[in-house]
Amino acid sequence: MVAAVLVGACAPAPVRRIPAVLYASGADLQSINPLVGTHPLARQIQNHVLFMTLAAYDSSFAAHPRLAADWRWSDARRTLTIRLRPDVRWHDRTPTTATDVVWTLNMARDPRVAYPRARDLSNIVGVEVVDSLQVRIRFARPTVFPDVLTDLAILPARYFAGVAPEEIRTHAFNRHPVGNGPYRFVAYQPNQRWVFARWDAFPADLGPARLDRFVVVVVDESATKLAALTSGELDVAGINPAHADFVRADPRLEVVEYPLLFPVALVWNLRRAPFDDIRVRRALTRAIDRRTLVDAYVYGFGTVAHGPVSPAHPWYVPVDSEPYDPLSAGRLLDQAGWRRGADGVRVRDGRRLAFDLLAVTSGDNPLEQLIQAQLAGIGVAVRIRVRELSAFLDAAQGAARTYDALVVGVPGDLSLGYLAAMYGSPEGPLAYPGYRNPAFDAAVREARQSIDADAVAAAWARVQRILAADLPTTWLYHARGVQGRNRRLRAPVPDLRGELAGMAHWTLEDRP
Repeated sequence: MVAAVLVGACAPAPVRRIPAVLYASGADLQSINPLVGTHPLARQIQNHVLFMTLAAYDSSFAAHPRLAADWRWSDARRTLTIRLRPDVRWHDRTPTTATDVVWTLNMARDPRVAYPRARDLSNIVGVEVVDSLQVRIRFARPTVFPDVLTDLAILPARYFAGVAPEEIRTHAFNRHPVGNGPYRFVAYQPNQRWVFARWDAFPADLGPARLDRFVVVVVDESATKLAALTSGELDVAGINPAHADFVRADPRLEVVEYPLLFPVALVWNLRRAPFDDIRVRRALTRAIDRRTLVDAYVYGFGTVAHGPVSPAHPWYVPVDSEPYDPLSAGRLLDQAGWRRGADGVRVRDGRRLAFDLLAVTSGDNPLEQLIQAQLAGIGVAVRIRVRELSAFLDAAQGAARTYDALVVGVPGDLSLGYLAAMYGSPEGPLAYPGYRNPAFDAAVREARQSIDADAVAAAWARVQRILAADLPTTWLYHARGVQGRNRRLRAPVPDLRGELAGMAHWTLEDRP
């Protein structure tokens, strides 16, 4: 199947000698329109391959101009004027202008479009064209340069002329886009591949493309993906950590490990007993051996989590964490009135200490089984309830929050805005039920509104310490990315900006 997909993506024999990278995706990207796309790889392609953002982070997470030539603040940091580069053209050779920027920002703010990060634009009260290369953005309150402007790629407004905001999600542009980035769109075959070719008119000082083509190949089976990688039909593929040693044994391949903003957590429904009792939450946390989870479940490709912020993040602070200590966990449950019953399961007032752990269908769900076994050791009975993804999301994200506990991976962002979305925010995708703390709300508000970098960092530090003290969630581990790569690809190790952030430096050796 993979061979059939790849044949059309490459030139005639010798297939492996053209400067093209064949990059595996576990699912179809469906849309790479930055206003509607949510697939993580699609976002990478939007920002680093096909389109351009106004600004971009460097490896130290400082924002620098990209599509913007520069910007200036006025009105006590309530007005931001952005001047665009004059040499960036769309792939139909027309200039990228202020009209494109204003249209994109206004569509992202329109609730009918449902842009995933619309909330990050809520401080904007107006966007206007100054001239063909200048845009003025007005804010309700003083602000720093918005992180979202490093993530929202700009679209060509004229391709959406006459299109209502609610129609953007299904527009034909989403599958046949026209960009202004270092690679232009060539072809899309649903559930098979996306093909991009080098755009020779891309400004040289921004890091021009060095590859003739970049091809995203959809391979949804991990075994098929691994076979295609080892046979040379793929250049890059995410791999199961269990397969890392197998890939390393192939002299043509290498294993690349890199940091992600992707903490994995055990979420408690604080609206339900016994999770409303912090003694119980603390006991459950102390009974889970997170080091074993990292070693046994992700084969060491992760770090133990004591909070939602990865140690790789510049705003991470060490927090007082709960140790792995089953004996003290048992004592905490004793103090909370939960005594061992005849069958070993703890009881109080005739109620057993038992709960359902909601899981997504995933083989035999080994992570949930490890948690189940560890909690059984302190007299807690866990029933794993497996659901298809749609049913899982309905339970996890619906207003009723119909679960006791669940395991989730939470994709983050460099601004840490995902913390505000998860906790104490009804509109957030994982607004954790029952958690309310005015000190937390105040710290998040300061982190999001302050214009002083040191104050922002201090506020996020308070957020992390508050969460460590309240334990509304048991954080398990920070996942790390694991890729198998063909050694003919010369590319830097990815950092927190994403797998494709350094694509300007990718080259291929001319060998089979």
